[in-house]
Amino acid sequence: MPIPTIETERLRLRAFRDGDREPFAELNADREVMELFPAVLSRRESDAFLDRILRRWDEDGHGLWAIELKTDGAFFGFAGLATHRFEAHFMPAVEVGWRLARHAWGFGYATEAGAAALRYGFETLGLEEIVSFTTVANARSRRVMERLGMTRDPADDFDHPNLPVGHPIRPHVLYRLPKAAWLAGQVNGAAG
Repeated sequence: MPIPTIETERLRLRAFRDGDREPFAELNADREVMELFPAVLSRRESDAFLDRILRRWDEDGHGLWAIELKTDGAFFGFAGLATHRFEAHFMPAVEVGWRLARHAWGFGYATEAGAAALRYGFETLGLEEIVSFTTVANARSRRVMERLGMTRDPADDFDHPNLPVGHPIRPHVLYRLPKAAWLAGQVNGAAG
C-alpha cells in the first residue's frame, strides 16, 4: 500500500526515503534525544529500525512517517501510529508516538504531528482508541500527550515487559484517547 502524505500547517508527514537514513541514524544516536530510551542506536540498528517501520506499513496498514518542515523539506524526526506486540493489560493497542531532533524541540511540532496522526487513526483507520506511553520521567512527551487530549489513569501504569526488572525506565505511564473523547475535543476546539 502506498504510504499517504499528510500536511499540517507547518509540517509534512511523508514516507521515509533512502536519503533520510543518515539524519535518522543521527537522531537515534543522539544521547540527549535517546536519554529516556534503553540505549542509543548504532547505524546498523537505526537502519534495521527504519526497515521495520517500512514493513509495518505493509503489515499493519499504518505506521510512522518521516517529518519535515514544509518551508525547507528538512527531515527532523518521525511521528505516527504503531501497533505493539508486547504483553500488557491494555493490548492490543495502537500507539501514537514521535521522536524529534533536539533543534526541533519547543516549537509544538510533536503536538502538531501527533494531532495529524490521531486524525488519521480515527478518521481514516476508524480506530476506537489510541494510546501513548512513556517512561515516568519523560515529562516532555507526557505534556504532548496531555495537549493532544489524552488522559492518564494511574491504575493503567505498567512496567514495560521488554526492559529488565530494576531498569530505571521500566516503569511506564499509559495515556488513552477514545474516539468519542477525540470527537468531543474537535467540537470544543481542544484537540488537533
